[in-house]
Amino acid sequence: MAYKSKYKPENPNKYIGNPNNIICRSSWERKMCKYLDLNENVIKWASEEFSIPYYSLVDNKWHKYYPDFLCEIKNKEGEIKTYVLEVKPLKQTKQPENKSGKKNLQEMARFSINKSKWEAAKKLCDENGWIFKLITEKELFK
Repeated sequence: MAYKSKYKPENPNKYIGNPNNIICRSSWERKMCKYLDLNENVIKWASEEFSIPYYSLVDNKWHKYYPDFLCEIKNKEGEIKTYVLEVKPLKQTKQPENKSGKKNLQEMARFSINKSKWEAAKKLCDENGWIFKLITEKELFK
């Protein structure tokens, strides 16, 4: 995902943080920014504006995870729910097959790190009454 650009919101008042420094690391993140910015049910949103500590089993160290998005969304019943969203290819959300080779080792390490990040995010969300959700191409390109 070499794609990297800045997103300029049409509704900067909805953005939590500096609306002049919204970084999109992929075209998928850009699509999500646009959705959050333009959807009238989204009350507030942010992109990589806070961190969650997580422990990686790959290097046995603590790290900071910056989730792709934090947002408050009003549902059909009028309730406001807080979401932590991570945008990832579906392939990266599933345990890789246990095969030999350097590429497979890298995929297994990436999955292990992501799994640790997502577990930490889910725990934080559970503690705060928020919802953690992985967004893949299945949701983005319906």
